[in-house]
Amino acid sequence: MAGRDDEYDFLFKVVLIGDSGVGKSNLLSRFTRNEFNLESKSTIGVEFATRSIQVDNRTIKAQIWDTAGQERYRAITSAYYRGAVGALLVYDIAKHMTYENVERWLKELRDHADSNIVIMLVGNKSDLRHLRSVPTEESKHFAEQNNLSFIETSALDSTNVEQAFTHILTAIYRNISARPTEPDPNPLPHLSVQPNFPQSGGSTKPSCCGGL
Repeated sequence: MAGRDDEYDFLFKVVLIGDSGVGKSNLLSRFTRNEFNLESKSTIGVEFATRSIQVDNRTIKAQIWDTAGQERYRAITSAYYRGAVGALLVYDIAKHMTYENVERWLKELRDHADSNIVIMLVGNKSDLRHLRSVPTEESKHFAEQNNLSFIETSALDSTNVEQAFTHILTAIYRNISARPTEPDPNPLPHLSVQPNFPQSGGSTKPSCCGGL
């Protein structure tokens, strides 16, 4: 059983970015462990977890990094963009300022990450409908303008969390598979190397779900 976590066809590094308090850590824990913590504290530095899914009978292992949203950690978290092939850019639908800051996060991501990175805009906390301050159509329009996919989620009640991660992992897989210069089904070595920076958290045993 101990070796099963190493059985995969692809290893994709995905980063969660966005302002502090938008629910990045709970999206991570909901997808990888099916857990939600109402008392979760702000992430210090970075943490990561893993989960595997099946796409086209291939095992896709996602290594998902939760980067701290506080300004004082931005310098260190920018290093974690290296090697990332996917990013979930998260805001809180009930806090318009977190949506306004999406443009800055997107610029930082594009400054530091690979140009082929797959990006999904995620409006989290969709359960707070009565407090909504960011219209869905406004976010959809922004996503279309910036060539991003878009989804609204709730880590609290699990709405669209599975779909969000599965969609981005499938999109990454399609991109990698379509590259004629990538005959090896495994990602480039730097995509699977864990940077030697301090972190908390760890990997979970993989569980599988169907591809989109």
